[in-house]
Amino acid sequence: MSTQIVIPNVGESVTSGVIAAWTVEDGAYVERDETILELETDKVTMEVPAPASGVVKHNAAEGDEVDVGSSVGEIDESAAKPAGDAPAPAAPEASAPTPAAPAAAPSPSPAPAAAVAVATAPATNADVKATPLARKLADDTGLDLRTITGTGASGRIREQDVLAYIQTHQNGATQQAAAPAASGTVREVTQERMSPMRQAIASRLVEAQQTAAMLTTFNEVDMGAVMDLRKLHKEAFADKHGINLGFMSFFVKATTQALQKFPLINSYIIQGDNGKPAIEKHSYNDVAIAVSGPKGLVVPVIRSAENLSFAGIESTIKDMALRARDGKITLEEMQGGTFTITNGGIFGSLMSTPILNPPQAAILGMHGIKKRPAEDPNNPGTVSLRPMMYLALSYDHRIVDGAEAVQFLVSIKDAIEDPARLMLDL
Repeated sequence: MSTQIVIPNVGESVTSGVIAAWTVEDGAYVERDETILELETDKVTMEVPAPASGVVKHNAAEGDEVDVGSSVGEIDESAAKPAGDAPAPAAPEASAPTPAAPAAAPSPSPAPAAAVAVATAPATNADVKATPLARKLADDTGLDLRTITGTGASGRIREQDVLAYIQTHQNGATQQAAAPAASGTVREVTQERMSPMRQAIASRLVEAQQTAAMLTTFNEVDMGAVMDLRKLHKEAFADKHGINLGFMSFFVKATTQALQKFPLINSYIIQGDNGKPAIEKHSYNDVAIAVSGPKGLVVPVIRSAENLSFAGIESTIKDMALRARDGKITLEEMQGGTFTITNGGIFGSLMSTPILNPPQAAILGMHGIKKRPAEDPNNPGTVSLRPMMYLALSYDHRIVDGAEAVQFLVSIKDAIEDPARLMLDL
């Protein structure tokens, strides 16, 4: 009896995906609910579990685009499970050729190190979370998978990660073989498949620029008051709440306060019942936070952020960032945001014009904090070096007027420069 391996329904707007990796080799035995493959969609990367126990047969290859509901393989449930002690002899056989490894490298000094790497790689690689193809490639080239950072779901190392490591490390065995005999420079051109998520990001960015009347307004904010407040209370805050006090919670609080003053910035343009444009207003502030993941930018949403405390905001952001790094953000967590905040400052950006996240009407861009000459708030009329940050608000001029956008940004500026306004709801 065979059970089909069917691509599950991921979400209402997802109709297809790409098989990023088979985590169980063709012909291998798998237990029910064990992860059998990783599926990349334009929204998320997800793990697909085995629907039954048995021997796996692949009917689709890694890199193939498959539709939701289609069969990509089958599991033979009639196949007997291998005996528990059957795999034991495999280890000596795999390591048997290792004594010959030193002789294979004629170089006088690097040879012993290379031999050790080849000899120990299979043993250490077996314990590393990696796809079968990645593990085989690493074993064939004598690489230790523990030195490679994985970009697959849950940090799993993929074949592309091993290839990238080989290309960027001049001392790798494959790179040495590819290097010219003379003192020339290796010039290579490579192609890499654009992931569904990256394709979706590209499509949405182009859509935002083509469909919205997008403008950007700028301002600058003195971060001195927030930095002083944070320095004064960060230890007590961490002791009480078990989370560090960052800048983002201040900006989320200031943003939700401003959104309640200027509700159109928290709205969508949609198609109304009569087929003509309409404005969809929201009484809640679902703030999306742009987070960098291994496969691109993801934008999980803090639901009803206006009701959260500083500790609640910081805890939610930390949880989202960790799960984004591990590829664990779900599709539902990235849908329905009413406003977006992106922080290019963590990458060193001084100023930028963020692109709208459709169908949202606006997005706030934070940037790096730099000391610049500015009026000293404690000594009006005098100039001193102050920790300043440029803020950028990109907005859809079809729904938000320029004056409203400027006032919205000024409201955020005022709250950050005088944090007491956040506590007093001013």
